[in-house]
Amino acid sequence: MAGWICLPTVPSRQGLDDEAREVLVHRVWLPGFGDCGHLFHDTHKPLRLWFEAMWYVTSQKYGVSALGLQRVLGLGSYHTSWKWLHKLRRAMIRPGRDRLSGVVEVDEIFIGGERSGKRGRGAANKTLVVIAAQQAEKGIGRIRLSRVANAAGESLEPAVQQMVEPGSEVHTDGWRGYNGLAGLGYQHKVIRQIPDLGDNLLPLANRVASLLKRWLLGTHQGAVQSSHLDYYLDEYTFRFNRRTSKSRGLLFYRLITQAVHLGPVLGSELSKEQQASSA
Repeated sequence: MAGWICLPTVPSRQGLDDEAREVLVHRVWLPGFGDCGHLFHDTHKPLRLWFEAMWYVTSQKYGVSALGLQRVLGLGSYHTSWKWLHKLRRAMIRPGRDRLSGVVEVDEIFIGGERSGKRGRGAANKTLVVIAAQQAEKGIGRIRLSRVANAAGESLEPAVQQMVEPGSEVHTDGWRGYNGLAGLGYQHKVIRQIPDLGDNLLPLANRVASLLKRWLLGTHQGAVQSSHLDYYLDEYTFRFNRRTSKSRGLLFYRLITQAVHLGPVLGSELSKEQQASSA
């Protein structure tokens, strides 16, 4: 470890511009790397390569694939690139982040591609994801995404509590799984009584659902394993909530700061998860 904890200078290489290096020197490098309790704990690669990876990931508007990262960094192993991306996804969500407030639309979608089985909230062999989209002055503000076991109130209500501040005005359809929201301190407004029919009366949540599915199919070709879906949702939330940022350096700073404080993510654990999901 001593070979990379205390490096004398921040490297200047293609992929890290002046803005990124300034962030490293003055905000991250000196205060953050005094110990081994961070995401880079078991790495065998130079930290500057990690920095280039993070700069590339945050500078690509629509995300990156493991194959694309492998090509850009010149990594010899696809598996190494895959593990790096999954480690970085774990750093994209800050623990204890603020919940959404104000007017929030909540709806669910199924992730998992076209499969046989019934449609609707009881669809089999698919993963249910709850979407919370905050209403902004113009369009969509921030979002939150949460995977749930099913569409029962026992699953939906805790998800809403995790994502939305009590006292907020929560818009949903008439699905019975949301019936308990008023009792949890929310101003619950049912937009339509029949949950499976009608016009698009939850436009913010439905827009996020459409964009999320397009992103999963476009950037990742739909090849998202169920065991890692939560981290893909974290990445999409990170990107969506910062979509209007004009400073790539700020996104880079946010990601590397959260990586430093995340704690170790061991490559062996990721490999076990991958094997378990493929079994």
